Amino acid sequence: MPTLPFRSARQLASEIRRKRIGALELLELYLARVERYNPRLNAIIATDLDAARKRARAADRALARGEVRGPLHGVPMTIKESFDVVGMPTTWGLPELKDNFPARNALVVDRLLAAGAVVFGKTNVPLLLADWQSFNAIYGTTNNPWDPARVPGGSSGGSAAALAAGLTALEAGSDIGASIRNPAHYCGVYGHKPTYGIVPLAGHALPGTFGTPDIAVAGPLARSADDLALALEVIAGADAIDGTGWRLALPAPRRRALREYRVAVMLDDPSARVDREVQDRLQTLADFLGRKRAKVSDRARPAGDTAEADRVYVMLLRAATSGRQTPEEFEKNLETARGLAPADESYVARMVRANTMYHKDWLAWNNARHRMRLAWAGFFQEWDLLLCPAAASAAFPHDHAGERYERTIRVNGKDVPTTDQLFWAGYPGMAYLPSTVAPCGFTPGGLPVGVQIVGPQYGDRACIAFARLLEREFQGFVAPPGYEA
Repeated sequence: MPTLPFRSARQLASEIRRKRIGALELLELYLARVERYNPRLNAIIATDLDAARKRARAADRALARGEVRGPLHGVPMTIKESFDVVGMPTTWGLPELKDNFPARNALVVDRLLAAGAVVFGKTNVPLLLADWQSFNAIYGTTNNPWDPARVPGGSSGGSAAALAAGLTALEAGSDIGASIRNPAHYCGVYGHKPTYGIVPLAGHALPGTFGTPDIAVAGPLARSADDLALALEVIAGADAIDGTGWRLALPAPRRRALREYRVAVMLDDPSARVDREVQDRLQTLADFLGRKRAKVSDRARPAGDTAEADRVYVMLLRAATSGRQTPEEFEKNLETARGLAPADESYVARMVRANTMYHKDWLAWNNARHRMRLAWAGFFQEWDLLLCPAAASAAFPHDHAGERYERTIRVNGKDVPTTDQLFWAGYPGMAYLPSTVAPCGFTPGGLPVGVQIVGPQYGDRACIAFARLLEREFQGFVAPPGYEA
């Protein structure tokens, strides 16, 4: 059993229900750790301690009366900064929003509170949630607890860093370009990117935005697969409007033991080369599964060209975020797009084209997406899951110079564009598929490596169940050195 701060949210809820620790006492334990360790990490960047203590006291009084308010009764947790929480600002890293205090909670937050959680703070993000690092002009830079010189990931980087360091019991993040998945991988925790559309995004948007963006989802991060399952059950389901017409019923996992699984393993791709240190850990997992008598293939893939899948994803992704452009930026991008060579397939060229495309063109890209979605569905008729990297490398050193598409990371001894690794986010993500990232070991230098477990649409519970089996039999959460006390 891990020490108290590193226990799962489910275990902590059990400790509270059994009155082995009080909700307020547990909150104060985490707050003491935040005071001690957060200065070196800068993961938690806003708090509302009065409200949290009030809620914790109410949880203790309710339990004294024999009332349990939900599966997270009294469990302290934090929330990604981009979710609205009454009493704390929502800025998305934009200085002009530093005084934006929402009047109501995001729906995800309300559902966590209704399940008994004690939300006490918010965790850091990059500007507009648009980086695999987590830094902005308001709150500064978040560091990776495994190596403060390296990034924790983004955009849910503060979420993953706080969990890994034992500063919070549970987290809620969001993902359109691996923003749950790469922080989980970089920090050695668990993260789940749900099937598109099953978790409402109300209250996770810039002011004045009401629609749900393409590809984007909200999902949990945690220190155990059990917590992912618990949190997903709490936050998933139709909102008040959609709930008048439909109910979510995710199918139960069909497999109970590793030997029953049919698993495809994908270590690398020409669209986004993967560092050998990451590949080696995933290969070690594949070999382990083989010894467990699972059916494992390193050749099985969905029908279709991965390079085309990469193009489709980038075009849909950048179209989904194109509404953030000012009129001046849009005109500038129009001019740039007109001057692009037809053969230019660089990331910047794709981004500019997507930012300015006609709706007719978007419909064509969307049609290509649904063709690939059907190919994935066919693939999952034969295979249960696809295992692949969450990112091209382990956590990389901080680099704030220039634009994201101008920066590079080191992969197999070569500097490559950071944007290449968007492939590992989009290959399953643009087709609406769920993915769970689970710890998979460490590089020779001691940095965490995660495996991305991709399942069929609405196969969220299957992805998490597989992660749970790996947690028990292969690799679970490990606390970073220096935070154990």
